[in-house]
Amino acid sequence: MEKEKRKKKKIGLMILLVLTICANLFLIYNILLLGPIEKGIRYIIITILIFIDSIFVLRARLKLKYPRKKRGLLYTLLLIYFLLSLAIGLAIAYIYGTINGMNKKNVIYTSSLVVLNESKIDDIKDVKNIKIGIVEDEDSIEGNQLATEVIKEQHLKDQNEIISLDSYLSLLQALYTKELDAVFVPQSYKDMFRDTTGFEDIDTNTKIIFSKKKEMLKKETSLFESSSTNKSLDHPFTVLLMGVDSEQEGIEGVPANGDSLILVTFNPKTLNATMLSIPRDSYVPIACFPNKVENKITHAASYGLDCMMQTIQNYFDITIDYYAKINFKGIVKLVDTLGGIDVEVPADLCTDNSNREGEVCIQQGSQHLNGEQALVLARNRKQLANGDLDRGLNQQIVLQGIINQIKNLKNVTQLMNIIETISNNFDTNFTTEQILSFYNIGKDIIKRKLSLDNGNLINIQQLYLQGTGQMILNEYIATTMILWNYVPNKESRNDIVMAMKQNLEIEDVDIEKSFTFSIDEPYEVETIGYGPYSRNSTYSLLPNFVGYTQATASSIANRYHVSVTFQQGGNCASKTVCSQNYLEGKRIDLIRGNVILTIGTDKVSEKDEDDEKTTSKKETDDTKQEENSNSSEDDEVTVEPSEEEKSQEPDE
Repeated sequence: MEKEKRKKKKIGLMILLVLTICANLFLIYNILLLGPIEKGIRYIIITILIFIDSIFVLRARLKLKYPRKKRGLLYTLLLIYFLLSLAIGLAIAYIYGTINGMNKKNVIYTSSLVVLNESKIDDIKDVKNIKIGIVEDEDSIEGNQLATEVIKEQHLKDQNEIISLDSYLSLLQALYTKELDAVFVPQSYKDMFRDTTGFEDIDTNTKIIFSKKKEMLKKETSLFESSSTNKSLDHPFTVLLMGVDSEQEGIEGVPANGDSLILVTFNPKTLNATMLSIPRDSYVPIACFPNKVENKITHAASYGLDCMMQTIQNYFDITIDYYAKINFKGIVKLVDTLGGIDVEVPADLCTDNSNREGEVCIQQGSQHLNGEQALVLARNRKQLANGDLDRGLNQQIVLQGIINQIKNLKNVTQLMNIIETISNNFDTNFTTEQILSFYNIGKDIIKRKLSLDNGNLINIQQLYLQGTGQMILNEYIATTMILWNYVPNKESRNDIVMAMKQNLEIEDVDIEKSFTFSIDEPYEVETIGYGPYSRNSTYSLLPNFVGYTQATASSIANRYHVSVTFQQGGNCASKTVCSQNYLEGKRIDLIRGNVILTIGTDKVSEKDEDDEKTTSKKETDDTKQEENSNSSEDDEVTVEPSEEEKSQEPDE
């Protein structure tokens, strides 16, 4: 009986020993996953764990020689060691898994069939005898590939006409003008276009009648996913932060749109960073458009992540190593988890909350903001003097406040909550190994900056892209729309590029040899790119000739250096311009050949002819203000006629 009892205890001890060793191996495995974090210390810990395991194995083999009291102590120590190893291993596994989840391996695309809210169509089964629009680009997953699958699965081509257009904006414009009855766009189209001129009420004007989802590997849809996989964070790098103002929780399925674009360069050796907020309306060459024609940078987002990143790379002449896509809703939770942030609010601001319900307000001055209040500062642009430009600067203030608040972390639970919040609302192409490398950067930051009670953890140099607003005709998408664009100043752009390259150690830093200041005036940190600059980088734009007499139109054309050809046949007053072949707002440097102006043939009375002569001078004077705004002496882009145009005389 005693022998059988001892046998059971022996078996129990061996089982506990095996479980303890397994728990310890699980712990060692997770410690090894931590990669760049304290390698020396981790290997010492692993050695100690293996040594302890060896002791327990030896003690277990000799257990029969120990007194009963010591045998019980061995059971107790094994049990404690087992539970401790398991708990620590699970904690590390959870943290590692959460960090690993920041790089979403898959992306969910959703294509939705949208109609006007007034439409009687409420279900895809009702889609009959109508015109349906899709994006013509076959590489567009949501606008073409998924749309084509739905059309095939639902047999929509049998009873409907399928029309392809160049962009989502063109599709929505055609839907609004009722040239199309339904269009395929991303499910998040409201978030993408509610701030676009003409679509401010898109939330209430449209409705979704059908959606199709598809999950795909990110590496199959983007060249940037693995472009910097083997890059070390020990050297200077660049990150493009993309803010997503989405109504839904999490990051999956939301667009990588250009609602908020912040280009960051960081030098881990000096702990210096540059931060540039890129205005969403910046008029720059779009990488994926034919001939890289200029357009609003936010429109590049409709063509995917690669188009946006390549566009920014090309324009600023630097390589973007990483991207990070952040949901604004995640900012709310992150700030709340940190216990709020301390920032200097530049003005009284109010906007709706993260659910776009109700109103949240903040006051000017030094403030401690919670999550919803921080979102007001990051989101609001309509109450700001410079709109999206000032909003970009405010977003940098929020980011600086978050970075500074990290040094006030109080416990491990708060840290884990922060990691979880970021993981749920964050997507990036940083590998898990690279994300863990931030531990070493963070250690350097704390070591060198924690002694500064009121100092910033990272020295951030704000950059500002100076520019001028112009109403320019779209050259590629929605070609009948004249939209407000922000034309960057070339000198400002050059100063910004130099500052970024210096921080990335691509260019040498020019050391200031002299410094002056006045004790009576507060010192202000220079904002690179702000200017002032002597010249603006604007374009000469084609005016509207319609309604002017032939003589006045000819005079205006000469001042704009535009070659025109007059032809008869218009349905308006004689010698008056009825129409023009190029639309108003078109860039003159993009015009090929002559501008054809159609002159009216309807007869007018002698009195009308006299009135026409007396008003001709007034018409000319009325155009001077418009001319000056488009072709001022400060314009950097001056359009001269080509040799062929110089040789052609207008046919009057």
